[in-house]
Amino acid sequence: MKVPIVPICSAFYSIPWKRNTTQHQIQMASEACKEKTSSVLPKMTSSSGLPMSSPRQQRMSLLVAQTTLRISAIVFTLIAISVIVTNTQSVIVFGFKFEAHYTYSTAFKFLVGANAVVCAFSALSLIFLSLFLSRSVPQQQQQLKNYFFLLLHDVVMMVLIISGCAAATAIGYVGRYGEKKMTWQPTCGYVSKYCNRMSISLAFSYLAFFAYLLLTFTSALTLVSRPTTQ
Repeated sequence: MKVPIVPICSAFYSIPWKRNTTQHQIQMASEACKEKTSSVLPKMTSSSGLPMSSPRQQRMSLLVAQTTLRISAIVFTLIAISVIVTNTQSVIVFGFKFEAHYTYSTAFKFLVGANAVVCAFSALSLIFLSLFLSRSVPQQQQQLKNYFFLLLHDVVMMVLIISGCAAATAIGYVGRYGEKKMTWQPTCGYVSKYCNRMSISLAFSYLAFFAYLLLTFTSALTLVSRPTTQ
């Protein structure tokens, strides 16, 4: 929203000028006041009317935030995958040998697959980010399309990783505490090491989810508060 010059400089006209002040001096002071005021008006504002930083500063801040969060998501998913895949424990119960491994559970296999997909697409999105969003003078219309596709990608990845986390959490809860009404007994009492390592992997998967949750907010905020000149 434009700020009118007259209210800002209204105090100028109410100043009690000296008698020896010429009309030319008053006119020059008035023009100087309007000049200073007009220099404030061209500032960038968002579509909601809030003041914003320069387009270059905003683009660099977005690039740093997006890059940091995507690298964090890659690291979290890689740790989660490595912990799950290497997690195994063998126990002997009543003379029988039992082995706990993620391949014996559909939910845990789905969690590994979800982490792998999120990790791979996070790396690809970094390439997309460097190719399209880090240009110094991008076209506004093309930039909006890029931001939209990036937002769509982040939403899909966020839903995928949280679905894997939810499935693994449900199975993990039954394995640790059982389900008395269904007469399902807990198994973590026999394979405590396996359950603890699986909890660590699940924690890193949730961290990857929160990273993508922040990425979704960042991409959405960029679309909502795109800079416009008044």
